[in-house]
Amino acid sequence: MDTVGDEVSSKRMIIWSGHSDIGRFRSSNEDAFIALKVNEEGVFRLGKLGEDSNTNGDYVFAVSDGMGGANAGNFASQIVVDQIALLFPGVFDPQVDGSTVSYKAILSQLLNNMHNAIIDLGRSYSELEGMGSTLSLCWVRKDRIYIGHIGDSRIYHLDASSKLSQLSEDHTHVAWLLSKGDISEYEARIHPARNQLQQVIGGKNQHLKPQFAELPLSGKDRFLICSDGLTEGLFDSAIHRSLKYEAPIFVDEQDNLARNLVDQAVVEDGKDNTTALCFEVTVD
Repeated sequence: MDTVGDEVSSKRMIIWSGHSDIGRFRSSNEDAFIALKVNEEGVFRLGKLGEDSNTNGDYVFAVSDGMGGANAGNFASQIVVDQIALLFPGVFDPQVDGSTVSYKAILSQLLNNMHNAIIDLGRSYSELEGMGSTLSLCWVRKDRIYIGHIGDSRIYHLDASSKLSQLSEDHTHVAWLLSKGDISEYEARIHPARNQLQQVIGGKNQHLKPQFAELPLSGKDRFLICSDGLTEGLFDSAIHRSLKYEAPIFVDEQDNLARNLVDQAVVEDGKDNTTALCFEVTVD
């Protein structure tokens, strides 16, 4: 899905909202999300809700879903988002002169650093052995978005014509069966092996095979990054209805798109931690 689009104006507005819920049956929340702004001055953690018209910088949005015994899943997902905040500013420096970005190399290095950090901790502490995490990351630049993805958290895109597309690929055998047409979406949702991951940061994987993609921004784009707790509760058709442009990204803490999506999913299912991070980019 590597594409190159026409150059668009760099003047943009970006608006976002994020929310996470423990669910109705879990004792801890192993999901984590992060929103960052990065420029030559440093890295700035953004709040759960916000908007920015400043074009001086890049934006990073990511969701991570941890797994492992005891509290290891919570620890793994937090390591992943903290590593983004720690490592990403270092990739901004070579870009300030406007030179071409090798986004695959940058994101690959970032993911490998996370992978090695989690594996090393698992080797050092027996209670953390085997812990792992998914990661779905969107890196927003002036005229395009870069994606790095591992696992079964998801990235959705609503384009200017209100067409919804799943940009990420679920790294599961069940998703492969679905892509071949061997099973239906409903059969995939109830398949007993639907949550068995073939790719994860950390865990027992020796080598990562992440998905990378590039998408030009069209002038009006809305994105959703979510953990599998949300997609367990909501079909794509329900996500599509909720993401419509008539619904604001946020009004306030209690009324925002991410929270509304999460609340719907928890009511419908709620067996897992559920996280949504929504953002919209508009270009004049």
